[in-house]
Amino acid sequence: MLRSAITCLVIAIIAGIFGFGGIAIASAGIAQVIFVVFLILFALSLIAGLLAEPTRPSGIRGLQ
Repeated sequence: MLRSAITCLVIAIIAGIFGFGGIAIASAGIAQVIFVVFLILFALSLIAGLLAEPTRPSGIRGLQ
């Protein structure tokens, strides 16, 4: 889940660079929206990952 959140953050940063930098002026508004949405998804995924209880590996026997 954390990997997905980091991927969303990277995509949002790239979208922000292209949208805020003036390279694609027409898509600046869309880039800002996508940036905010992915930033919120990243924060929610990070919080959910921190609040989740750690799980024990079920494939290892004898360590119970």
